[in-house]
Amino acid sequence: MTGIPLAKKLLPGGRKKVWRQGDVYIIGTPGSGSPGGTAKAAGTEVPPILARGEVTGHSHRVEDPATARLFRAGSGEDMTLSVTAATATIVHEEHQPVCIPRGEYVVRIQREYTPERIVRVAD
Repeated sequence: MTGIPLAKKLLPGGRKKVWRQGDVYIIGTPGSGSPGGTAKAAGTEVPPILARGEVTGHSHRVEDPATARLFRAGSGEDMTLSVTAATATIVHEEHQPVCIPRGEYVVRIQREYTPERIVRVAD
């Protein structure tokens, strides 16, 4: 696998798998990857673009859309990535590819705190 597995650093006991690509975090849901143990994705299916760069215009996206589906809950930024193939590769022009195994994942975009407000990190 490529990418940075952060589970042992961020979560006690490494119970969840976590991948990071720039400002995008992909977090395994409980039971993800085990037969019959994946959560059901909810929301509206959208093109498999996890985040668009505000500065460069580059995007964090699924390389082959046939390998995964992306769902957005409501009008917010909450997203669920459902990898339906053995693996799905997340690509971006400025980062190494990240291979994610079959399962259900929550997608989070890194935030930056300022005393005035919380803002998305610009990629």
